Amino acid sequence: MKSKLRLAALATLFSASLPALAMPEAIPETWGGDLATRPRLTGDWGGLRDEMAKKGIVLDVDAYWTPQTITSGGRDAGGSNWGNAIVALTVDTGKLGLWPGGYFKVQTISSFGNNLLYDSGAMIPANEFWMLPNTKPDTGIQELTYTQFFSPQFGLQLGKINTIAPTNQFHGDYRTGFLNTALNLPLVAALVPLSAYGASVLYLPSHDITVAGMVLDPNGTILDDSLNNAFSDGVMALLSGDIKIKPFGLPGHQNLTFAWSNKERPSLIQDPSNIARSLLTARYPRLGNPGPVLVEILEKQAPALLIPTQPLNTENETWAAVYSFEQYLWQPEGESKRGLGTFFSFGLSDGKANPVKYSYSLGLVGKGIVPGRPHDEFGIGWALTEFSDNFIPYMRDTFNLGLHRESAVEVYYNFAVTPWLSISPSYQYISPALDKVQDGNGNFKNLDNTQILGIRVGLRF
Repeated sequence: MKSKLRLAALATLFSASLPALAMPEAIPETWGGDLATRPRLTGDWGGLRDEMAKKGIVLDVDAYWTPQTITSGGRDAGGSNWGNAIVALTVDTGKLGLWPGGYFKVQTISSFGNNLLYDSGAMIPANEFWMLPNTKPDTGIQELTYTQFFSPQFGLQLGKINTIAPTNQFHGDYRTGFLNTALNLPLVAALVPLSAYGASVLYLPSHDITVAGMVLDPNGTILDDSLNNAFSDGVMALLSGDIKIKPFGLPGHQNLTFAWSNKERPSLIQDPSNIARSLLTARYPRLGNPGPVLVEILEKQAPALLIPTQPLNTENETWAAVYSFEQYLWQPEGESKRGLGTFFSFGLSDGKANPVKYSYSLGLVGKGIVPGRPHDEFGIGWALTEFSDNFIPYMRDTFNLGLHRESAVEVYYNFAVTPWLSISPSYQYISPALDKVQDGNGNFKNLDNTQILGIRVGLRF
């Protein structure tokens, strides 16, 4: 029971916020059953899977296929055929008969196919999967951690931490919920790595309050597994507080998270001759690397600015803060995981090294409330990302590119066909930050709002 309480606390730790501590999923009584009801497609492996689970060893293989097409607007018409495969192994040292409170986890992620990151014209990826493990097909280690609870109130995690592990009730789970990155992640956290070596501490002073701290290598990536240069450029530190609330008897929680880094980064405030070098040097992990797209404009319109004439301006610290909440608005009597709920987040940053000054998201999600479909869910969400006034003002003013804000609306419905198969159609309407793009001849053309239709097929083996 204590172990289950710890897992529940971790599942809400950084909800609707920055990184989350990922823990093993709940283990079913059996992996077996008929094809329509078993938890995984391949069943219990002749009883072996159930025996492994009793000893605390769980191996999951999941695949997600997300074909999408641009129906209007964008940089270019076309479709994509992106897919991801996730392999996760978790070990519970207590169940294995070693020592209580310990958990090992290793998770790899692979991708294949092509995506619409460039063609959509959006600065923010319209599919979070497109960044995993990279914007091009590849394979990497997303997580390699050891977690130890020393008491029901205190735990520690070390290793390569997956900072975007889905843990929220209503948003942030790109496997079954929204696809658009801005609806899953607070984008003022643009400088927080998707995966990095580090450590985190969890403290539960009461059942309703969770306090946590995390220190990460600011240069971490899913594809970088070396410890040789970890923390050589400073740290990314995060502090989070989460409080559970229950207005009118309906569960919810509110969260406040602060992020700070002392890594020396290219400043957004640059002489025009340094713009290209700044865009190609700076890394914004959660924006899908927009630098090369903007440099293409300079190559055609102002090639002289590709040759720097003075040292790059830098910032030696940056910060961001996020307030968020999730709240059930209605639940069927006696049902703790079904109902209609809402979420909201607001974030701000210093806007000096971080291109995102403000970010907002808001949405409504229904879980298991469609008659006869107790495991389906649906959602409608809106996100707005406002870029810093310091973000390449020369290019904005000279070429009238816009680059002030980007908004997105997404609607999805997740059909839980079986416990191991889900099919989720999705529609997105995006107002891109860029007002103009170049054609093949280097001439500017207006960039219209983008509409994207897609579907996500999830298979759990």
